[in-house]
Amino acid sequence: MTDQIAFNDDYDSNTSGNPEFHQLFNQQMSRRDLIKKTAGGAVALTLAASLTGCSDNDEESTPPSIPATPNEPDLTATPKSLTFKPVDKNTLEQFTVAEGYDFKVLHAVGDPLHPSLPVWDENNIPSGVSYERRVGDNHDGMTFFGLNTSKQNFDATVSDTGLLVMNHEYLQRDDLHPRGSIFDQDDITEDEVIREVNSHGVSIVAINKNPETQEITVDLNSPFNRRITAATEMEYRGPVRGNTLVQTAFSPDGTKTRGTINNCGNGYTPWGTYLTTEENFNQYLARQKDTEGGDVRDANTEHALKRYKVNNGARGYNWQSIRNPQIFTPDYFSRWNTVISGASEQEDYRNSINTFGWIVEIDPFDNRSMPVKRTALGRFAHEDCRASRAIAGKPLAFYMGDDSQGEYIYKFVSDTPWNPTDVNGGYAAGDKYMNNGKLYVAQFDFNEATGEAKGQWLELSLSNPKIANYAEYKFADRADILVNARIAADAAGATKMDRPEWVAVNPHNGEVYVTLTNNSQRGSAHVIDAANPRQYSDDDDTTNRLRGNINGHVIRFRETGDDVTATSFTWDIFLFGAEADSIPGVNLSGLTDANDFSSPDGMWFDDRGVLWLQTDDGAYTDTTNCMMLAALPGSVSDGSVQTATAGTGTQKTPMGAKLDDSKLRRFLVGPAGCEITGVTMTPDYKAIFVNVQHPGGTWPANQAEHLISTGRAYSRPRSATVVITRKDGGVIAGESLETPKA
Repeated sequence: MTDQIAFNDDYDSNTSGNPEFHQLFNQQMSRRDLIKKTAGGAVALTLAASLTGCSDNDEESTPPSIPATPNEPDLTATPKSLTFKPVDKNTLEQFTVAEGYDFKVLHAVGDPLHPSLPVWDENNIPSGVSYERRVGDNHDGMTFFGLNTSKQNFDATVSDTGLLVMNHEYLQRDDLHPRGSIFDQDDITEDEVIREVNSHGVSIVAINKNPETQEITVDLNSPFNRRITAATEMEYRGPVRGNTLVQTAFSPDGTKTRGTINNCGNGYTPWGTYLTTEENFNQYLARQKDTEGGDVRDANTEHALKRYKVNNGARGYNWQSIRNPQIFTPDYFSRWNTVISGASEQEDYRNSINTFGWIVEIDPFDNRSMPVKRTALGRFAHEDCRASRAIAGKPLAFYMGDDSQGEYIYKFVSDTPWNPTDVNGGYAAGDKYMNNGKLYVAQFDFNEATGEAKGQWLELSLSNPKIANYAEYKFADRADILVNARIAADAAGATKMDRPEWVAVNPHNGEVYVTLTNNSQRGSAHVIDAANPRQYSDDDDTTNRLRGNINGHVIRFRETGDDVTATSFTWDIFLFGAEADSIPGVNLSGLTDANDFSSPDGMWFDDRGVLWLQTDDGAYTDTTNCMMLAALPGSVSDGSVQTATAGTGTQKTPMGAKLDDSKLRRFLVGPAGCEITGVTMTPDYKAIFVNVQHPGGTWPANQAEHLISTGRAYSRPRSATVVITRKDGGVIAGESLETPKA
C-alpha cells in the first residue's frame, strides 16, 4: 500500500494489550522441468505433483532439471547468481532499469479497454460513467494468466497471449478529475463520485506478446477486457453468507453486496482465478447521523467499529453526500454512510462496514458470474493472499497479512485436499477449497538461551477458550469471529507485527515470506521483540519524524514437517531494510550501495525461485526513489543470531544468511514520488510487469519514447503498468546461465 500514513500513530487500532511475542504432462518430464515451464507456482507444483504419484518430496533447494539439449544450458533454471549491472540509486523523475533492458508503459489510468472509447486526454477528462470501461487509478498487485486461444481458458504454459489482471488501490483525486488541483471533496459532484467509484477495483486487460521481439500490445477487441469496480455486484460465499452482520437494504438476505475497494496486494489460485484483497476500507465509509450523540450502538458493536477504525462522525470520501442524483439511484451514494437509519439492518446500511475487508475471488475467464467474497478467510485490512504450493492429495493454505501497525499474520487451511483436475474449475473450485477450513493467526517466540525461533498457529474459533471467554467482545458464532477476525486474534494472543503486507511462497521449499514495511510505534506503543527487533532514529532526518522500525524487514517461516496443516513453524528474519551507512545494529543484513533499500512492500517469487522485492518508502527518498530488487534466497535458519539496536538497548534476533551483491541487487528505480508495486511475469521469463503508483512530476509523459499507452498528458502524472524486456530478447535475470559470447 502507499506509505502516506506509515508514520501516523493513529494508524494503530490494536489496543488489545497482546504480548508482542517475547511475552508469550509427460512421464519423461521431471517435476522441476514442469515447474519451470508453467506460469503460477501453485499451478506448476500441482501439475508436477500429479506427475510424480502425488509425491511432496521437494526438499532440495535447486532441484535438477533437464536442459533442452546436452550442449545448451537451461536458461529457465534458477540462476546461481545475479549478474546484471545494479541500477544506481537516484531521485530522477524517470523510470530506470538495469543495463541491457528496455521498458514500455503498457497502459495508464483512464486508458480505454474498448475500441469504441476515445483515448484519455487531460484536457478533456472522460465522464465518470466511462470509467466502467477504462483502466482504474493507482495500479497495484497483478497477475498474468496465460490464455489458451483455442479453449478460451487458463493455460499456465502460454506466454504470448494472456490476461493481465491488476488492482487499483485508491485515488490521486487532484489528477483524476477535470478541475484538477482545485478539487474539493466538500463539494464533490455526482460525476466525480462515479469516476472515483469506477476508478477503484480491478482491471482485466488482454495482451499479446510477439514471440520473436517480445513486444507487448493490448488487445482492445478482446471480450475478456473488463472492469470490476466499487459498484460491481458480488456474492458472499462461505460461513458468513446470509448472516445478519452482512444484511443490508441492498441484500436483505445477506447473500450479495456491491463493490470492492482499496485493492492492494493480490494472489492467484491453483485452479486459475485471481484473488484481490480489500485493505483500508474504513477510509471510504462515513458514519454521520444528525441526532444527539450521532450514531450510537451497543457496547459490543462500538468495540468492533472502533477496532476497524470507523469512529462516530467519520465522513470518509464524502460519496454519501450526493442527495439528488441524476444518473444513479440514491442508494448508490447513501450506502457509503454506515449508520442506523431504519428499523432493522435489512432497511439501511448500518452493516456497510462489514461488507468490505474480504478476499475477493475473480475468474478472469468468466464474464457472466459475479465475483465472490470468500468469507472463510476472515475480514481485516487484507494486504495480500498467497496460496501454498499445491500438491495433489494435500490441503491448500492461504497466507495473509493485515497491513496496519501492530496487526497480525494469518493463514487459512482448506478442509479439502487438492485435486489437479480442478484447474479451470472457476468459482466451483473456489467453493471447494475456500468455503470450509480453519483460520489461524500467528504467534512468534524466540529462546535467547538456545537460539531457537519457533511459532504457533492459533485457531480462531469458539473452541479456543480465550476467544469464547474474551471480556472485550462477546462472539455469537463462527460468522461473528470471521467478520471480526481482528478481535478474535486479539483474544487469541497473536503477535503484533510491523505492518504485515505482501506474502510470497518459495516454490522450491514452501517457505513463506512476509514483508513488514515499517512501524513508527515499535519501541513505544509496541514493545520490542525478536520478530520486530529494531528501534532507532535516522541521523539524516531533519524533521525528526522517523522513529521506531524506520526501514522495515522481511520475516519468513517454514511449517513444521513442511505440512501446511501444522500448528507450529520455525522462523527467521530474511532481510533488514537499511541504508548502507546506517548506525551499528541497524544494517544487520550488510546491505551495500548495490542493494540497500527501505520499507519492503510488494514481493513475489517467480517459478525459478527468484524473489522480487519492491519498496514503498518515505524514509530514504532523500537519496533514492522507490525500487525493485531481485534476490536469490537460502532457507530458514541458514544464518545466525544477531544483535539489533533497540532504542537504548539491544535485542537478539534470528537472522538469515547475509546475501552479497550476487544474491541481492537493484533491478530498477521508479520515478520520483512513486511506489513500485505489483509484479508478475510471462511463463517464458521474457517479460516482467510492474506497476508505478502515484508518480510525481509529469511521468510518464516525460518519457514519451517508452509509451505504448496512447493517453494525451502534458502536466498530470499518471499511475501506470510497465513491461520490461531484455533488449536481446533473453530471459529476465538469466544472464548468469548463458554461454559467454566469443
